[in-house]
Amino acid sequence: MDSSRLTRLAAACRPFFTVLLTIGFGVAAANASAADRVVAGSVVDSTGRAIPRAYVRVLDRGGQEVAGTFADEAGRFRVTASIDDCRVEASVTGFATAIAACDTQPLRLTLAVAPVHETVVVSATRTETPAGQAGASVTAFTADDLEQRQTPLVADLLRASPGVMLVRAGGLGTVTSLFVRGGESNYNKVLLDGIPLNEPGGTFNFSNLTTDNLERVEIVRGAHSALFGSDAMASVVQLFTKQPDRSRAKPQTLLSLEGGTYGTWRGNAAVSGATGALDYSLGAARFTTDNREPNNAFDNTTLSANVGVALRDSATLRFIGRGELEHVGTPGQTAFGRPDLDAFFQRRDGTGGVSFDQQVNTAFRQRATYSLAVSNYQSTNLVLDPPYTPTFEGRKAPFQFSDFAFDSTTDLRRHHASYQADWRLASDATRGDQLLTFLVDWDGERAQLTDRLASTQTTPSRNNFGWSVQHQATWRRVAVTAGGRIEHNDSFGTAAVPRGSVAIVAHPSTGAIGETKIKASAGLGIKEPTLIQSFSLSPYFLGNPALSPERSRTVEAGVEQRLAHDRAKIEVTWFDNRYRDIISTRTTNPATFASEYFNIGLSQARGAEIAFDAAPAPVLHVRAGYTFLASEILDSTSPNNVVFQAGQWLFRRPRHSGFIGAAWTWQRITADVDGVIVGQFVDSDFSSLQPPILMNDGYATWNARVALKITRQLTGTLAIDNVADAQYMEPLGYPALGRAVRLGVRVGF
Repeated sequence: MDSSRLTRLAAACRPFFTVLLTIGFGVAAANASAADRVVAGSVVDSTGRAIPRAYVRVLDRGGQEVAGTFADEAGRFRVTASIDDCRVEASVTGFATAIAACDTQPLRLTLAVAPVHETVVVSATRTETPAGQAGASVTAFTADDLEQRQTPLVADLLRASPGVMLVRAGGLGTVTSLFVRGGESNYNKVLLDGIPLNEPGGTFNFSNLTTDNLERVEIVRGAHSALFGSDAMASVVQLFTKQPDRSRAKPQTLLSLEGGTYGTWRGNAAVSGATGALDYSLGAARFTTDNREPNNAFDNTTLSANVGVALRDSATLRFIGRGELEHVGTPGQTAFGRPDLDAFFQRRDGTGGVSFDQQVNTAFRQRATYSLAVSNYQSTNLVLDPPYTPTFEGRKAPFQFSDFAFDSTTDLRRHHASYQADWRLASDATRGDQLLTFLVDWDGERAQLTDRLASTQTTPSRNNFGWSVQHQATWRRVAVTAGGRIEHNDSFGTAAVPRGSVAIVAHPSTGAIGETKIKASAGLGIKEPTLIQSFSLSPYFLGNPALSPERSRTVEAGVEQRLAHDRAKIEVTWFDNRYRDIISTRTTNPATFASEYFNIGLSQARGAEIAFDAAPAPVLHVRAGYTFLASEILDSTSPNNVVFQAGQWLFRRPRHSGFIGAAWTWQRITADVDGVIVGQFVDSDFSSLQPPILMNDGYATWNARVALKITRQLTGTLAIDNVADAQYMEPLGYPALGRAVRLGVRVGF
């Protein structure tokens, strides 16, 4: 048969075959549709809180996986499987696996927490993520932790975190600085529900930041400027305001009152609830103490609000507000001489923000936020106290120190606007869970710096813009995060900062030998100059508008091992940090003592962290941590000062430090004991003592807490700080508080 006849025959038969193929494919599709089953539901913990990124798989009668997916940030999942008789299994590290029949309605898989459970964190990725999938080193303090530890101030809570060094200049309410993994005290981004709280340039004083009306506190170690921009050089600390328990039919009211040593009184009132589309959590607290030194009384008032309104189309409008109002006397280095009897520091902080959060569809979520953080500081000393000669344990200064008058105020305004879009590209067993995040942030910094005695005033301002992109790819045993940010700052121009992390389950749980996870991450950090460093008019510390940003490079790698059917977990992490372009003053005219700010410092900090968590029995929980820090100044900011010379350890960052604690619950009694051990560190008396004191011997202090549930509504509390009455100084010259006892009651209804 020739080719032309074949062509004509094919053309004649084409309509017939087209009909047959159409019918065939239609029948096949109908049969497939008949066999397909859509399995949808949610994954939550025992309290009803959503568990994001739990792996959900559909199993046949023989237990073989036929389909799989990941729960989204709200714990919801949806998967299609071509099977009639099936089961659904949900699992994630730190929780017990849950199984239910596919035809269970509603399909709500509740995962019981493991004895050593996992936490869901936000600060590591700016999305809800199980800590084990983040790849970064993160410590989270939950609402139960805050209640058991009865810690009034956030700073004291953070001591129970690896890599952390807290320095408080004497009694409660005085200047309190946080150092993480060898970073400077202004290398920590501090947030409240996503709202930046730092002063322009990164400075943040933890002196009066209380735990009142907080639900959770997270600290993520390492540089995270790729997500948060300037200031996130060594860590990110984020506070989360309490939200109401919607499972309660009536509003919940909590009242507490306690008092004790040093004339201490602390009272708190909070109410929360939900009605229809509205939910609210409101709190007010007062904390006052005389401390141990003259003119060192501390008074603080905390006001807090979290109000949300559910809108249509899966959207929520939420208002966050918080105020911290502090007044504290500042007697100075009383260990070396007489106290200053009139100097004081007054601080008024207020933060308000409104956010819009919308789950547009199953794949796309968007959030927009605007906030304003306002701070007013006043530092005053108008009465000149008599001169004195510093002395301490046989050491004496060669000359007298004289008092000097000062009266300065600082008014800060930080506008912040942010838009975040999360786009889920895929979520199944083969492609994994693919989440792409886009971010744009704007910060408008406004200030008024006033020296009342000199009658001078400076009104600097600047704007910062940041654009970030982040991709999270999660499979059952691998989680990879990569991203970067372009930051444009009016002071230093434009900078690019990347970050990436990976977490790999190298060995799945087999019972006694639990899951083995390997993690690694690396990132760059940047920090804008402070307003003083850029704009000061004083010839003794003249500002430099041409300053570059301070920069950090942080790298870490570690392994986490779970043991004894998830009753114990040990984590070992190695880190290597480098901080460069550190800003400090350099003398420009020795005859007049004139100096100006320059980028002149370089340092490194390497070491290891060990964290241990165990629940050997249902009534007992033990936690501990140790940090080894090998730090070194490579290029000194003050080469003529022996404390800051090249080759020295970094200032006030100990080589060895650690913490240990245990919580015990039995019937109506809860007891918690914790200790902080800080080894020797470089310090200075700053008082010209002869011979000088250049090292601080460190300290060890222990605290105890007891709560007795008297009735369902009434609980009695006992808190003892510094149980052994250790006598020590965190910075030299400033005696820490001795033993302090507080008794109190809590009423809830």
